[in-house]
Amino acid sequence: MTDAEWAVLVPLIPAAKYGGRPRKTDMRAAINAILYLLRTGCPWRYLPRDGFPPRSTVYNIFRNFQKDGVWDAIWDKLRMELREDMEREASPTAAVIDSQSLKSTEKGAVMTA
Repeated sequence: MTDAEWAVLVPLIPAAKYGGRPRKTDMRAAINAILYLLRTGCPWRYLPRDGFPPRSTVYNIFRNFQKDGVWDAIWDKLRMELREDMEREASPTAAVIDSQSLKSTEKGAVMTA
């Protein structure tokens, strides 16, 4: 991850929880590890040890971000910046839903007498 990319993400990374142990993990390295896993599709157990925190630490960060909504905030920020770079409004103003994207039940509605 470049310094410019990290500068965009660092405000979205939550601080260590109050009252807990001080954070020792390099969060940039942990995010790089998660991005590596997403990009390569390799299993967690095969995360290389060179340059990345331990896989259990990376996994716990990933799950905590998921639980706390950090990933949603990151993807929202990145999507808005991408749209602005494309000279569009930051938030979409319309959506398209068709029969291929919204599935209904195979059977019709239940009729009541």
